[in-house]
Amino acid sequence: MQKLSLIVVTLWVGALWMTGITAYTLFQTLNDTKLAGNLAGNLFEIVSYIGIASAIFLMIERLLSYSTRALKQSYFWAVFVMFLLVLAGHFGIQPLLAQLKASAMPADVMHSVFADRFRTWHGIASVAYVFECLLGIVLVLKVR
Repeated sequence: MQKLSLIVVTLWVGALWMTGITAYTLFQTLNDTKLAGNLAGNLFEIVSYIGIASAIFLMIERLLSYSTRALKQSYFWAVFVMFLLVLAGHFGIQPLLAQLKASAMPADVMHSVFADRFRTWHGIASVAYVFECLLGIVLVLKVR
């Protein structure tokens, strides 16, 4: 089980970092920011599902291996906070951003009355994502 946990942590944290780097690259490379945003959004959705599945597995595995002692480990709490961030982003912030985009139609959300709200929520999502990536470093260092 411990080797499988190592693989799961590697997949999740690697996906987090690579998706962030890829999203940045898309916006720097493509002239069409709407296309870059749609592609990045699809990648973030996939990494959210990876995160949800990974967090559930890692928390259950840790609880089965260490019982209630798992609750005293920074590893467990890093996974738990990352799980909460994934849930907040995927089921809270992302639907809100999608709603703002839909409300702005047919105009681009960044050229609508919703631009300020979109920027604010996008900024919150970005900060949460960076925090999740940093907590991923904790997982990599504490997985064993």
